Amino acid sequence: MANERLRGAILASELTIEQIAERLGVSPRTVERWVEAKDQRKPYRRFQYGLANLLQRDLSDLWTDEQTSTQTAEAGRAELVTLYPHRAVVPKDLWTSLYAAATQQFDLVVYAGFWLSEDPLFFRIIREKSAAGVPVRLMLGDPDSPLVAQRGEDEGIGAAMAGKIHNALANYAPLFGLPGVEFRLHSTTLYNSLYRADDNILVNGHLYGVGAYLAPVLHFKQVPGGELFSTYAASIERIWESARTIASPILERKAA
Repeated sequence: MANERLRGAILASELTIEQIAERLGVSPRTVERWVEAKDQRKPYRRFQYGLANLLQRDLSDLWTDEQTSTQTAEAGRAELVTLYPHRAVVPKDLWTSLYAAATQQFDLVVYAGFWLSEDPLFFRIIREKSAAGVPVRLMLGDPDSPLVAQRGEDEGIGAAMAGKIHNALANYAPLFGLPGVEFRLHSTTLYNSLYRADDNILVNGHLYGVGAYLAPVLHFKQVPGGELFSTYAASIERIWESARTIASPILERKAA
């Protein structure tokens, strides 16, 4: 029996099957099967969320399955490894130990993350990952972005936020040009700083009037059926795609 809720939402959105498939990274035939629902199977949860976001609908508007919702909630609880009340109490070696174990994904998404740019061990790990062929993606805020300026105001440090980014980039200068290591500057409203190492991710929340070091940190580990990890991982990909590549921190400083 076809999913008429989904069919109607697609028609109302004025998006084509092909456009939806391209944005979700699947084939048009896959989207058609979701609508036809002949085998009663629904998309994976990450695609359900992707569809709901594209179509501007709640999940319950497109699918109803209380059992699935319960299972998803249980999987979400299983994904949460630890909750730290603020970054300052996270074990110092947790960040580097997770990155040191990475073999496929090494992502950093921050505004400045200046504290890591001063860590010699973090630098050594990046060099080791570069030599091992692990892609390292470092995303910092664009110091010229009005959103960075706003975050500076929100934290109560004003223009110092842009200065911290420039200083972090200067610290990272020795890492520019290493194989597989890429720096990009983003201009997004960053609700969390994100630190991903393979199937582990540390999420450092951003709170109004509070520096990130005093905000909570959640440690998630990907588990089958869970959605929290994949939701944050998808956010990293969107930021990466919209950010601009930089080849030299010196050129960025001159441009400013």
